[in-house]
Amino acid sequence: MKIEGGCLCGKVRYAGEAEPIFAGLCHCTHCQKHTGSAFSGVVAVPTPALTVTGPLKSYVDRGDSGAESRRSFCAECGSSVMDDADMMPNVTMVLVGSLDDSSWFKPQMEIYTDRAQPWVALGGDRPRFGKMPPRS
Repeated sequence: MKIEGGCLCGKVRYAGEAEPIFAGLCHCTHCQKHTGSAFSGVVAVPTPALTVTGPLKSYVDRGDSGAESRRSFCAECGSSVMDDADMMPNVTMVLVGSLDDSSWFKPQMEIYTDRAQPWVALGGDRPRFGKMPPRS
């Protein structure tokens, strides 16, 4: 599957061909701050499958586990573009809002629903986890 997208000003672009590892929604407070919204929609893809061009900057964050994650954004316009976490090596989580075409996005799960905004009611028949689900 072809994945393409970028930031608001167009100076950061990414492209690649890979089947998504997973697609989901995260309601954690860090994702709320990172996106400036009630949750973050992400598509996880193998990092080597993506080519990124442009002035990307990253903020090093720590999740509940204490492991580092990098929240990457355009150095010019500030648009959030992607994340990667030490807990998932060689996986990049592309933010759905940065995709050129997100019409195919179908979240398979929701995590950190115990931190979801009380006015968010998304519906759908997908697993919902109060925190990060255990790794299988």
